[in-house]
Amino acid sequence: MDRDELVAGLSRDILAYVMHGSFPESHVASELKPDGLDERFDDYGTLVRLHFILKPDVVAFVEALPERLRSVRTGTETTRTVSRGTVDGRVDWPATVKRRYSRNPHDSTLFVCEDRSESYDIAENLVLKRLLAVIYTTLEDCAEYLRADYEWVTDRWRDNLELVDVMRRMFERNVHVKRIRDPETYEPTERMLRRAENARTPLYTEAAALLRFYRESRQADPDAVAELLEETAITPDDEETLLELYVLFRFVSAIESLREDSFTVSTIATDSQAVARMVDEEAEITLYHDNSASDRGLSFIPENIQKDRADLTRSEMVQRETREVLSTYFEDERFRRVTGRPDVIVLEVDTDDRREYLITEIKNSTNPETIRSGIKETLEYLAFLRDGGEFVFEDDSAYFGSGWNGLLVVQDIEESETAPLDKQRSIRILQASEVETELRTILESVVS
Repeated sequence: MDRDELVAGLSRDILAYVMHGSFPESHVASELKPDGLDERFDDYGTLVRLHFILKPDVVAFVEALPERLRSVRTGTETTRTVSRGTVDGRVDWPATVKRRYSRNPHDSTLFVCEDRSESYDIAENLVLKRLLAVIYTTLEDCAEYLRADYEWVTDRWRDNLELVDVMRRMFERNVHVKRIRDPETYEPTERMLRRAENARTPLYTEAAALLRFYRESRQADPDAVAELLEETAITPDDEETLLELYVLFRFVSAIESLREDSFTVSTIATDSQAVARMVDEEAEITLYHDNSASDRGLSFIPENIQKDRADLTRSEMVQRETREVLSTYFEDERFRRVTGRPDVIVLEVDTDDRREYLITEIKNSTNPETIRSGIKETLEYLAFLRDGGEFVFEDDSAYFGSGWNGLLVVQDIEESETAPLDKQRSIRILQASEVETELRTILESVVS
């Protein structure tokens, strides 16, 4: 599957599961957020705001603002006052005569006067003020990141960092912006947005288009989310995460389809590594991701970690020493894989009389060596899978379970035939484009 297909699938899933509360948005946000951001951006809405200001269209809009703000429109606001003996402004004679007649026809000292003043509070300006507020507050939240050397910062922000200061000065001090009142919580309304969209001034038409896109992104509109993912969320070298999330959501979809909607899908609201739970009368199925299920007591610790050094073979000694070297040399947690908890997807099926597991490893590659490594890792996970310290698969003739307890997902291999599922052994292997149609078959073998 190419990147566009994965992005389209992921945006659809965010709409179907994350925004409907059946999948933790914090988990998806933490997977999608660029490197280096703190925990504030583990919220989906906050992450959308960050990605929004990274859009090239938003950067271009800010760049053009200093010149365009000179053409801010104003309207004429008319106020009417009633006075006696003095005239303050233009006399509205029809209103004056009507007022005198209703009160005292002989009172020649009563006047209804009109006072016309310039008003900035027109619909187009309220749209503009709301958009500027979104950009301003987001820049304030992440200005430190835009000034740092992160790959996800767009070149135009990086090459023109004074834009952050320009935007701040315009929002805080520009005389036109300051004269526009702050929009109410419900503003701008749809009618206001349409008026700005139909204006002939680029300042307003572009502001309306960007604000509408921002709102659609916050509401998880599929097209808007796909555009955000395509332009800002996933860096080119992080497509492994994209494929992982795609497969993770396909698990939820396939499980739902197993029992013809009898499953109830619920999100996991705590800090647990469980991301979804599906329950019906026959089984409880829990889905884990990201150092999967260590908080549940599952582990994948190889035997050589448990043995005394004197009992190790030379081969086992090499493997354990490799882990020790990684632990003492690298400070980055991505390299310190000493706990035996891999970043895989774990499906746990709990019924009245048994507990089953499906361990899924994902390799976003078609390279034979990478696939071979993925096979080896998946087999190791199964062979050393422990629940509460005890091996899950103890029988020496079935270290790898039934043959359906391990799954490796790889990228699509062009013009290469692969064996059907029932002809494969020890684990099952799917290409990315096969996950949609074949995952249910694998799940049926585990769940049933």
